[in-house]
Amino acid sequence: MFGGAKIKIEKDLYERAKKVAGLAGYSSVDEFITHIIEKELAKLEGAQGDDEIKERLKGLGYIS
Repeated sequence: MFGGAKIKIEKDLYERAKKVAGLAGYSSVDEFITHIIEKELAKLEGAQGDDEIKERLKGLGYIS
């Protein structure tokens, strides 16, 4: 499952994810982050078109 491509995130963000992952019962921070990414991708992939995807990304604050 893990061991593929690596990504970099800020140390503070990682520490926050690590804390929440433990509280939520995930076996690792990697499992927690993978789950979050999968959920967001499913939402975006379920969008009707590029315009809807852009609007959702704007709403999440990823693009302006």
